[in-house]
Amino acid sequence: MIQRKISKKVLSYAKQYPVVTITGPRQSGKTTLSRMLFPHMKYFNLENISEREFAKNDPRGFLKTCGNGAVLDEIQRVPELLSYIQTLTDERNKSGQFILTGSQSFELMSSLSQSLAGRTAIVHLLPFSFDEIYKSSSKIAIEDVIYKGFYPRIHSKKLNPTEAYSFYVSTYVEKDLRSILNVKDLSQFEAFLKLCAGRTGQILNLSSIASDIGANHNTVKRWISILEASYIVKLSQPFYKNINKRLIKAPKLYFIDTGLCAFLLGISSPSHITSHPLKGPLFETLVFSEILKSRYNAGRTDSLYFYRDNNGNEVDVILELGGEITCIEIKITETVSSGLFKGLKFFRKHYSEKNSLHLIYGGDEDYQRENIFIHSWKNIPKISL
Repeated sequence: MIQRKISKKVLSYAKQYPVVTITGPRQSGKTTLSRMLFPHMKYFNLENISEREFAKNDPRGFLKTCGNGAVLDEIQRVPELLSYIQTLTDERNKSGQFILTGSQSFELMSSLSQSLAGRTAIVHLLPFSFDEIYKSSSKIAIEDVIYKGFYPRIHSKKLNPTEAYSFYVSTYVEKDLRSILNVKDLSQFEAFLKLCAGRTGQILNLSSIASDIGANHNTVKRWISILEASYIVKLSQPFYKNINKRLIKAPKLYFIDTGLCAFLLGISSPSHITSHPLKGPLFETLVFSEILKSRYNAGRTDSLYFYRDNNGNEVDVILELGGEITCIEIKITETVSSGLFKGLKFFRKHYSEKNSLHLIYGGDEDYQRENIFIHSWKNIPKISL
């Protein structure tokens, strides 16, 4: 069984908070992680009809069967249970009483903020990170990594990625989104998903997507918010400072998993990626996702920004902490030339010198050049982010 990087953080939170909530996309490994880390706790899956009905109809009686602690899987299925958990944990006044998991952030986070504010630590578990599966010395090709993606079952069960993602999309659309969004025309929503995949790593243009699928602007905006809340995509917001430039104000769209994105693009083999027009954006999506996982696994925020102005100056990822700014440019090329530093140098010139500049590229070596740190795409976890 693959050891998850986030395990230490989860165990640490369980010693500090009465409740730990593990949220993330379906099939990201939440159940496996919680049962592996807390084998002594009773386990209840609220997708199970009998257990769900018991919890709904007799919440106090259900919680008595939990004993001194329990793992409650898919807690968003019985959100009313959270207020009873609040009362119980307050009475006991000890840490590590409940481990909750949930895959529908849009429902779960609202319920948590109402009932367990200040009482629960929240952990975001995404699919495997690169270093959980591969070693930095691995000779694996970028195309293979992008095509397979990182969902655990594909790797643990050695599934065919195209087939696995086909089933995933069918399940996701049928089980989750259809009931939440009341989508009447599934073909329209599937077309929307594919259009979003074609825009990964790019500025989000809601009007363009709406026009292409024959929907209105507000519908597409709502659908995007649901994709983000269910950990299918992540929006990176533009970075603003006092600078006399016209800046792009729309966010950038990224799929969290490249395998799912590749499937939606009709890619059914790693060889298809080699000459694909979106190979660059797919690589940028891969790197962005790995940065996001690295931060989540360390218990940090997901505050990732980008910079772009109307003159074509841009930096792909920007992080700010305590006045220090980390700028990251992402290029798939294996050959580093000075031209790749254009955006980073522009940012350094027009902003505070108190920043660190990084280039993540498609090669294998790490080194420094022109006061810019150059990293192999395989070594993202080693970067201090």
